[in-house]
Amino acid sequence: MGKGFLKYTLLLTTLCIITCTSASAQTKSADEINKELSLSRKKIDSLDKLLINVLGSRQRIVKEIGIYKKKNNIPPLQPARFKQVVDKAIIAGQREGLSAEFVTQLMNAIHDESLRIEGDSTLKH
Repeated sequence: MGKGFLKYTLLLTTLCIITCTSASAQTKSADEINKELSLSRKKIDSLDKLLINVLGSRQRIVKEIGIYKKKNNIPPLQPARFKQVVDKAIIAGQREGLSAEFVTQLMNAIHDESLRIEGDSTLKH
């Protein structure tokens, strides 16, 4: 047997090992995958709950601000203040590895909800 045959056999064996290993990793059942991911998913669920709680707390303060603005004839939309909020959030987000685009979209969504709440608050008082 020549060197070419040995190289060919070694290459085939290596490919077989890679293919077999890859195939066995792909044959995990959904139950196995879910079990392996369950701890991480529980952490995410807990953090999601915390996020919602923090956002709820934030919006309760927004409601107070809406009442104050109504009593003092201040419009709900304060563009300069919102720019400050977004700029601070982008800097904080960068420290956490979040893109400026994501943080901006998130803050825009929060701001839209804040304006809705301020508008509701101003109608009631």
